[in-house]
Amino acid sequence: MVKGILGIQIFGMFFSCIMIYLTFLHYKRKEFSVEIFFFWLTLWLGFIFMVVYPTSLDFLIRGILKFGRRLDFFIVLGFIFLIALMYYNYIVVRYTKKRVERIIREVALEKVKDCRDKKDNKKP
Repeated sequence: MVKGILGIQIFGMFFSCIMIYLTFLHYKRKEFSVEIFFFWLTLWLGFIFMVVYPTSLDFLIRGILKFGRRLDFFIVLGFIFLIALMYYNYIVVRYTKKRVERIIREVALEKVKDCRDKKDNKKP
C-alpha cells in the first residue's frame, strides 16, 4: 500500500513541476500577468504541499468540515472548481460574442457607407 501512495506522490509532484514550468513559459511570453502567474504558481506549490503532506489538512477536512475521507473533500472541491470555471467560461464567451457582433456591425455599416459614397460620386 505504501508503494502505491509513494507512486501517486511522485506522479503528483512531477505533474506540478510540469505545470509550474508551463505557467512560467506563459508568463515569459507575456500571456500571463504577474498576478495571474503568482496565482497559478501558488496553486501548483500548494498542490505539491498537499501531495507530499496529505494529512496536513485533516484538522480542516475531518474536524471543521466533518468529511469522512479526504477524497470526499477533494471531489467536492473539484466540482466547485469546475462549476466556477464553467461559469467564468460562459461569461467570457458571452462578452466575446457581443464584441464580435459589435465589430461586425461596425464593419458592415462602414462598407455600406463606402458603397453609398462611391455611388454618390458616380452620379453626373
